[in-house]
Amino acid sequence: MTDLSPRADIPFRINLEQQKKRAKELLRDIQAADKNCIARLQRHHPKYNKASDSKPLASAKLSDAQLVIARELGLPSWSKLKTHVEAMQSAIKAINENAKPLDGDLKTLHIRCGTDLQQALPEAGFNGDFLEYSDPVCQGPIPDDPSLIDIRVNYLVSAYGSYIQRSRSKIHEELTAAKTRLENASKEYERVVLWFEHDTYDQLILARILAHFEKHERPNVLEMVSVNHFPGSVRFIGLGQLPPEAIRLLWNERLPVTQQQLNLGKRAWNAFQSPNPTSLSNLHQEDTGALPNLAGAIKRHLQELPSITNGLSLTEQLTLEILKESDQTAGRIFGLLMRDKEPLPWLGDIMFWYILESMTQATTPAIAINTNQAEEEWPQRQITITKAGLALLSEKHDWLALNPPERWLGGVHIAPKELCWRWDEEAESVVLQ
Repeated sequence: MTDLSPRADIPFRINLEQQKKRAKELLRDIQAADKNCIARLQRHHPKYNKASDSKPLASAKLSDAQLVIARELGLPSWSKLKTHVEAMQSAIKAINENAKPLDGDLKTLHIRCGTDLQQALPEAGFNGDFLEYSDPVCQGPIPDDPSLIDIRVNYLVSAYGSYIQRSRSKIHEELTAAKTRLENASKEYERVVLWFEHDTYDQLILARILAHFEKHERPNVLEMVSVNHFPGSVRFIGLGQLPPEAIRLLWNERLPVTQQQLNLGKRAWNAFQSPNPTSLSNLHQEDTGALPNLAGAIKRHLQELPSITNGLSLTEQLTLEILKESDQTAGRIFGLLMRDKEPLPWLGDIMFWYILESMTQATTPAIAINTNQAEEEWPQRQITITKAGLALLSEKHDWLALNPPERWLGGVHIAPKELCWRWDEEAESVVLQ
């Protein structure tokens, strides 16, 4: 039997007794006029969000503090918090008692753009098969080309080859096998379930899979679990953060994939592959309610185009902003991006390291990596902003004029000192200049 008892040190396992204690402490500190706690009350409680003096704040009750705690954990009310905790505890009980597999009624394939659920699904009480469909299409070329797998293999080897420890033939084999399993899914399985979250990495791969099922035969049951938050004490970034009982709860939120979603996924994927990002930019301005996480992911993808102000992608811009404060290790920069700076976290660690390396390879680099740490693992290597990097932040230089390596964003080719597509953040649109 697996011990899945709630523990306070697991951010998405909420201990109700601990939260009751935290609410009492918060109320005590509010009544003692603690500025930080008063700010929390004003930020999360509609009754107090405009209170500017101590008199109305003195009327705060325990129920008010409980509401703040619930909303900080991502729930709208204290009663919803209690209900959520009870549901999680029930899920733990079912797992520990080896309840009947949740997907045991139909032969099921679970598709995910990574391995993070491969172990969690069986632990949560599923016995269906698993397909990792995880080519990081948000980086590198994705042209509309019949030799796309070969193109992707070449890119993955050149960009990540020394870090992913897989040969060219192995990568080709994995991509081909995933493509074949997706193509055969409708024949071999009665039900296919897509597990995807809200970031660019996930949404672009989801669009690719939806485009496939729009064009080809689909299984008798095609369902999707789409999630952009989960209650807990840290920022929700992805499904891989969640304990098995949370995955079990999300099963109850799955919905059938509709024809409208298939059509929208196909449109998004076709636009993503285009060398002209105008159609993708237009799509992010439209009503994409059928896939509610798509518009935000498209915008974040387009923000990786060179900015009209200094030629930096948003990731490059945020990296330099972090380094302007002080030198940091690569791992520390990645952590700050994911936790604090990045509006919609989408990068894997190796993907980020590739960006860092590219920022050192311009004729005039924006950053410098400590050459005395060549034997260190990349997260421990110290990174420093250069004078050119500082000039880019002050918009005195344009990154593309400093001759960085060429790169691809979907179907869009970005080359230094050439006319290229850029992102206008104020207008939220693409510009050719």
